[in-house]
Amino acid sequence: MHKIVARNKQVHIVEEAIPKCKDNYILVKTMHSAISPGTELSMLESSKEEAFTMGYSAMGVVQAYGDGITDVQQGDLVACYGAPYVHHAEYLLVPRTLFTKVPANIDPKEAALAGLGAIAIHALRIANLQFGETLVVVGLGVLGQMVAKIANAAAYNVIVLDLSEERASMLKEPTIQSFSLTAEMEKEINKATNGHGADAVLLCAGGKRSSLTHESLNWIRNKGKVVIVGDLEPNFPRNLMFSKEAELLISRAGGPGRYDEVYESLAIDYPYEFIRWTEGRNIAEYIRLISEKRINVKPFVTDEINFFDAPVEYEKLKDKQSITLTKIINYKV
Repeated sequence: MHKIVARNKQVHIVEEAIPKCKDNYILVKTMHSAISPGTELSMLESSKEEAFTMGYSAMGVVQAYGDGITDVQQGDLVACYGAPYVHHAEYLLVPRTLFTKVPANIDPKEAALAGLGAIAIHALRIANLQFGETLVVVGLGVLGQMVAKIANAAAYNVIVLDLSEERASMLKEPTIQSFSLTAEMEKEINKATNGHGADAVLLCAGGKRSSLTHESLNWIRNKGKVVIVGDLEPNFPRNLMFSKEAELLISRAGGPGRYDEVYESLAIDYPYEFIRWTEGRNIAEYIRLISEKRINVKPFVTDEINFFDAPVEYEKLKDKQSITLTKIINYKV
């Protein structure tokens, strides 16, 4: 089979053997996978001599399943998430905790975004907002826009900001207030909250030395929250944090279970009654949202590319002025 790897800041397509199925795992023949530009371009830029696989969000057809798998059959469509099990490759060996079945009414390309959906859902769970509260989303890449759409579906009061006017105008949701100028966004926050400030700010932007972590404290109410979702280096002045008794939170990937060898590699799920929302259950929740048409992610799946064209397409994504949110890789040759 073929897969996409990064080595020495370049993208390559390499060959390796198709993995063999084993207990508590399924073997998936990939139909589509989604490029996450923010994460993957950062990894690409830091890549060295040793190659590593790219990607973490995909969907495909179940080819085989091992003992312990009871919820899918051969030929079923599944969405899956989580490197190193899920990446841009023609076949994937996925533990039972990292996939969910895809209903027939879902566009397969939309299902390929399940990893991004799980990350967005987990970020909102970390914010722990209540019905009707005001949320500010900063950074409108694919993850920021996904967060905003899901928050809007949950009936939060959603205000979004991206310094790119093109990206700020992409969110065509009538109940989301979108801005490219910080001053205008601040006026809307004051208006929407009667001067109290937002209940939470989710920082979905990148940039190690960004001033956003500092500025965001001015936008929240007393005892408000700032959640770091993107690749930002925290820089919070103590005085402002102290005066507002603000909460600083970091959202790590798709939810409980991520990076836990017992949950992922050994495929042992957490008890439902103790950990309600694992990364696997967040994947399933994203699929429910698009199946029931609670959110519209069609604008994210318009840029479809052939698997073997991926190295060239990564080069195009390096253009910082591009408004491309993601590219969906098609494995049909």
